[in-house]
Amino acid sequence: MNLEGKICVVTGANKGIGLECVKSFLERGAIVYGLCRSGCETKHENYTCIHADVQVWEQLESAFNQILAKHERVDVLINNAGLGYFGFCEEMSNEQWNTMFNTNVTGLFYATKLALPSMKKHGEAHIINIASIAGLEGYQQVSGYCATKFAVRGFSDALYKEVRDFGVKVTCVYPGSVKTDFFRHSENITAHDNMLMPWDVASQITHAIESSANFHVVNLEIRPLKPRG
Repeated sequence: MNLEGKICVVTGANKGIGLECVKSFLERGAIVYGLCRSGCETKHENYTCIHADVQVWEQLESAFNQILAKHERVDVLINNAGLGYFGFCEEMSNEQWNTMFNTNVTGLFYATKLALPSMKKHGEAHIINIASIAGLEGYQQVSGYCATKFAVRGFSDALYKEVRDFGVKVTCVYPGSVKTDFFRHSENITAHDNMLMPWDVASQITHAIESSANFHVVNLEIRPLKPRG
């Protein structure tokens, strides 16, 4: 897909992988909408920040209605918004569990459901779901987060088979540790330079999107070569 003039929607667009995707798409001439719970600092003539919490259907519905009313389609959706809490299972609060599922899984479903009708109608589109290597294997004291990302993996695998005949691609991305503020809820892990850089992850996402129409990257696993230096 040539991204010039394409309508791209990125959730969690104000930092990390989401922000780097925004930058990459804008460089290629796309029209980009960032959906954020807090304000976006990105300033560009082709960028619009919309306040929306992916956990809240009404806010996402309003955002997509605004986009579709203006452009009648969404070409690229980056389901990037997500968070994780760390700790032993019995110590995790119900609120933390529910927040992770509402953000990482339900919010992803909401955004996908709202974007898909126009994608299927126009016959060329791409959905990128940001999972994690925690969606490929379990890690102790990350059980809740792993559960959400295993859910994203299953959803993505089923969805790509559901929509491929409509010309819609679905790619699930499994990054290892990325140098972002994701670890703000962890007492034992601090982001460092041996982690993946968010712009490197965004570059691979962009490459997958720009592939030819009949070339489909279904799963994209990305890890730091030397995570401990």
